[in-house]
Amino acid sequence: MRADRLLSLILLLHARGRMTAEALARHLEVSERTIYRDLDALSTAGIPVYTQSGANGGVFLDENYRLSLTGLSRSEVRSLFVSSEAGPLKDLGLGKAVEDTLLKIFAALPNQQRSEVELMRQRFHIDPANWFQIVEPTPFLALLQQAVWEDRQVRITYRPVAGEVNERVIDAYALVAKANIWYLVGKKPDGEMHNYRVVRFKNVEMLERRFIRDPDFDLAAYWKESCEKFERASLEMSPPYHTLLRVHPSMLWYFPGYMEGRYEQVGAQDENGWYSLRVTFTDQAEARSRLMVLGTKVLVVEPLELRDAILETARAILDFHERMPHE
Repeated sequence: MRADRLLSLILLLHARGRMTAEALARHLEVSERTIYRDLDALSTAGIPVYTQSGANGGVFLDENYRLSLTGLSRSEVRSLFVSSEAGPLKDLGLGKAVEDTLLKIFAALPNQQRSEVELMRQRFHIDPANWFQIVEPTPFLALLQQAVWEDRQVRITYRPVAGEVNERVIDAYALVAKANIWYLVGKKPDGEMHNYRVVRFKNVEMLERRFIRDPDFDLAAYWKESCEKFERASLEMSPPYHTLLRVHPSMLWYFPGYMEGRYEQVGAQDENGWYSLRVTFTDQAEARSRLMVLGTKVLVVEPLELRDAILETARAILDFHERMPHE
């Protein structure tokens, strides 16, 4: 543990230059006294580390002391540092490990590549979370992670999308994060693989029994095939619902804001300034609820059944409010 801390201390000073003992202690989660003891140990080992008191003082390495890292191309370095967002790795307790790993690599880069990394960090960032995405609670994730790592069976109480809550015993094969949503890949007693959304677990119990993992199981290939199968089934069950709309200019913002990737503009504005858009919804119910929010700022051109559904709903709402007594 101390050896790791000493290496981290060197890399911090190499990457960030002069730092105070207080800042080093805070980053490494130790006391300042421990930092000074570590500095003595590094100095005894021949590492050119120095301390300077005063307003502009701090701890620093000799400017000629360099670590080197060779064999990485410019594109490889950029791929490592394009984002500092650890995403689902934080859920697995690896967020700090990611930060420390990148720090070690950054400290070992030649000066020119380090400058490029700093430039790129200010120009590109990848955020894996969707807009307005609710962070799903994952109280059983640590237990599932242990079960997956140790090839254990688990007894789960699960609430599927449709059907009753049920209990079953499965082999905990793998954990997969799709964006920020966690799934457990489990093998059922009949040998079939199934994906379980972690947020739907009501209870998880890790059993003593271990299972024999299929040596031919390829997680990446399985997940790719599983996703393709799910998408095909979803399209068969609920084909895309295509519409043609006329939209008032004041409401055009709604579609890039909430329907990105699901609409396209058709032609130019008409003589009244309205736009024609082709918009794809999951079904008629989604189309009706989304378009009613826009009120008189949107007109359904196709299909006519959607226009009729909106009119029917609007009349029912109006009738309901007219009949209800006012207090």
